[in-house]
Amino acid sequence: MVPSLTRMSCPARLAPVLLAFLVGSACSAVTPPSPRLPEGSMPTLRILANGVRVVIQEFPASDVVAVQLWVGVGARDEAPPELGLAHYLEHMLFKGTTTRTPGFVDHEIEGVGGRINAGTSLDHTYYHVVLPAVRAVAAIEMLADISVNSTLREETLDLEKRVVLEEMRLGEDNPRRHLGRRLYELLFEGHPYGRPVIGTAEIIRGLTRETLVAFYRRHYVPESFVLVVVGRVRTPEVLAAAERMLGWLPRSGVARFLPSAPAAVRSQKLQVERPGTQAYLGLAWLGPKLDHADTPAVDLLVLILGQSRSSRLPLMLRERLGLVSSVSASYSALEAAGAVTVIAQLEPANLARVEAEILRELERLSKRGVTGAELRRAVTAAEARHAFSTETAEGRAYAFGLAETVWRLEEELAYVDRLRSVTPDQIRSAARRYLDPGRYTRLALVPPSR
Repeated sequence: MVPSLTRMSCPARLAPVLLAFLVGSACSAVTPPSPRLPEGSMPTLRILANGVRVVIQEFPASDVVAVQLWVGVGARDEAPPELGLAHYLEHMLFKGTTTRTPGFVDHEIEGVGGRINAGTSLDHTYYHVVLPAVRAVAAIEMLADISVNSTLREETLDLEKRVVLEEMRLGEDNPRRHLGRRLYELLFEGHPYGRPVIGTAEIIRGLTRETLVAFYRRHYVPESFVLVVVGRVRTPEVLAAAERMLGWLPRSGVARFLPSAPAAVRSQKLQVERPGTQAYLGLAWLGPKLDHADTPAVDLLVLILGQSRSSRLPLMLRERLGLVSSVSASYSALEAAGAVTVIAQLEPANLARVEAEILRELERLSKRGVTGAELRRAVTAAEARHAFSTETAEGRAYAFGLAETVWRLEEELAYVDRLRSVTPDQIRSAARRYLDPGRYTRLALVPPSR
């Protein structure tokens, strides 16, 4: 989830409020891994001698090819003086290489009917291209080139600062984006996941080319790369191209470290005044990390709680009681931790009652659990959502790339079966374990007092 180049958007799974602060650039969302894909040829995974991972799926139903380069670097990998550099660098890689002029996107991608974009998150950065299938090898060559040969020219760096600073301003002007960013900052206080993906204005204004080049050379290395190709292609040809264009890179020998688990949530409540007429309420709990055994149960729990109009919270707070304009729940499963959030837009006078009603619903879930009918509807909705998200070459490539970058491809392919095996008792246990109504982070944005 999620964030600005304007060339392409990416598949979404998180609730809209979490998108912009989780993704710091071109795409509109960052999503946790999706379940097993519809029937078809299984993807092929190959690891080159230097550590580059290559995932290929021959997808004859597609007239195009999706080519994506994933890089294992995100906001969590930045030192305090580097906040925002992963995102800033992602912008800069479209500005030219040692052999490509700054306008290469216009004639190599858009000039042949394709599109390109990129996104940065807490856990990763990725570059995604959709082109006619015959251009697959050319797309691999282009992504390989920008990944190691970008010039990062001084004059371009200075011009791009204005773009990123304006992106910051727009994000702060949007109350939902602001709420999401601040909520993560509070929930993950003192942890790398509490950092703003887009960075800070002070650091961006003072950024030098020397600092950016050092970050680029340190993180854009073979061991961090996952190349994904899905479409009407032949696996041997793609593997040969990947070997030619990425296999020659020397290993860096640098290992990426996983952040430690965040500290237990310190219950805190904060209220901030912002211009406007409506209030925004955010509640957050720490959830399981991506590869935890409880992840499927929490996925379904959150869906039952607030991811459709017929979910418990929208049905109660909006349809029956009329207390909110909107309310949703989301679960962001990151590599080292997770976050469960409930976000509502409402009249300021309803804040206290809405918060109390949400907590009462969580208590009911913990005590009574969910019905078999609710669970069946949730599983069906999850299957439909993921079938839809992976019906295109681009959607499949996204699912594969994200899984192999921050998880494991085989786990991704088996995830729907794990969802189907979740029981009502596991849902109730997950609610008790992760949604403690007496221990959570709460942030409210309210109109200025008169």
